[in-house]
Amino acid sequence: MISLNQICLVLTKSLQLFPTLFFLLTSFPAASAQTTKIPVVLSTDVGNEIDDQWAITYLLLQPRFKVLGVMSAQAPTIPAPAGHMSYRILVDVVENRLRMKTHPPLIEGGSEPLANAQTPQSSPAVKFLIEQSKRFSREHRLTVLMIGAATDVASAILIDPTIVDRIRVVQMGFTDENGGEEFNIANDVHAVQAILNSRVPLVIGPGNVCRASLSLTFDEARRMLVGRGAIGKWLWEEYQAWYFRYVKPLRVNDFSKSWVIWDDITLAYVLGMTTQHTTTRRQLLDNMTFGSTIHDHDVIWITDVDETRMWSDFLTLVDDYQRKHRIPVSEKRRLTFLMP
Repeated sequence: MISLNQICLVLTKSLQLFPTLFFLLTSFPAASAQTTKIPVVLSTDVGNEIDDQWAITYLLLQPRFKVLGVMSAQAPTIPAPAGHMSYRILVDVVENRLRMKTHPPLIEGGSEPLANAQTPQSSPAVKFLIEQSKRFSREHRLTVLMIGAATDVASAILIDPTIVDRIRVVQMGFTDENGGEEFNIANDVHAVQAILNSRVPLVIGPGNVCRASLSLTFDEARRMLVGRGAIGKWLWEEYQAWYFRYVKPLRVNDFSKSWVIWDDITLAYVLGMTTQHTTTRRQLLDNMTFGSTIHDHDVIWITDVDETRMWSDFLTLVDDYQRKHRIPVSEKRRLTFLMP
């Protein structure tokens, strides 16, 4: 016969084991979720200025992303044909600056904005995005990061409306939640209208949040990049060139002004480094302000970025990549935002 003392001993040991069992049972699903890669496609107007280069580097070095492709996008500041020139710069960034011998597909986007919000414009990027999306569903969506003109993403939606059930769009655009003229939006207003009028899930990182969270002064950029191998040298050279051309006051020894690494807001969102809220989606007018409400459609607006965490992650990845890959430092490279 089992004594009362023996029963108490068995119960005590069982209770002592319970936290361990609970930890093991709850940890495995979390670990599995953490190691699941996020499928993404990027649309970038690289060559327009300097922030796309940072975003491309971050995207391709971040192991949490499964990058299915990177598409070029048009911008009026890129020499014509803009989609093709941006594609050439994209290839240079990936193969020469990052020295990636193997990499995701790089695809040329369209070179002109849409004529209206109903007529698509085909391009290799549009065909690529539609084809890639067919592997996904409402329950498992492909994330499309849009850090340039919306031309190709909107065209994909107009050509194949069912794509809205297979993708979600994360966009850097607009001045704030009231709209306003902003570079990416202005480069193809009709394309953004088409996206807002569709049912595609949409997240927007506006310019005012980028300015508040992702601005870097001259000294901050220098401290981040100097001494960080060939990639740091390249990004620092481009930051300096841009800063002296467009940011620093002429003939004044004033380095207090900052420049914004706008496009990283999209990556920060997907990596869980932002706060955001949901509002009702509204129609976009030709003057880039919002009009009437689009019923039963929402939009997520990013409201803040944990920039300390994001920059730390970015710089750690840059350092780790260069420890594993030899990237020679070149003294005679053109600036990617000034490539002919």
